[in-house]
Amino acid sequence: MPVVPYSTTPVVPPGRMSAQPQPTLVAGDLVLRPWTPEDWPVVVAAHADPAIRYWHTRALTEQAEAAEWIAQRSGAWAEETGAEWVVEDESGVVGRVAVYHLDLHDGVGEIGYWVLPEARGRGVAARAAAAGIDWAFGELGIERVQLEHSALNTASCRVAQRLDMSLEGVLRAHLLHFDGRHDAHLHGRLAPGVRPVDHADPNSVT
Repeated sequence: MPVVPYSTTPVVPPGRMSAQPQPTLVAGDLVLRPWTPEDWPVVVAAHADPAIRYWHTRALTEQAEAAEWIAQRSGAWAEETGAEWVVEDESGVVGRVAVYHLDLHDGVGEIGYWVLPEARGRGVAARAAAAGIDWAFGELGIERVQLEHSALNTASCRVAQRLDMSLEGVLRAHLLHFDGRHDAHLHGRLAPGVRPVDHADPNSVT
């Protein structure tokens, strides 16, 4: 099928991500590095945690499943649809953070994260996610990052608040979990200097 051209200019030019290796980010005592195939035991251990399994609706229990999960995340960089990192501190792996569901033309992405049980209560999610957002706005150049989470997930709501992500609304029965459909909170944050258009000008379209 023929490709219908956009009438808007891409916020991020195609190829900006895939032309370079995924960077390692540093946030204080946290290091965010790309996933490797050797990380599969971390993925299995994470999804053995009831909270991660519940809120992220995945039950990865075998090496092959975890390896495929990692391969999909590594492939997202080449496809320019997402950037995923392992989060480590001096004790080892403590979590995961991602800027995913990327639309480089529109300049929009979504933040996601989980933290292993032994590392919770130390602000890991907020600090790691802040580093991911700084990269997305700065080095990558997108203009909006958003977050969707179950309205019942109060921990994610607290992280969103720490990230200065405004609560923009409730999406009714938007997320399917093991126990049924959940309302979702939609949070958003704009890159510095980005402002919405406050009036329509149809005459500007030629």
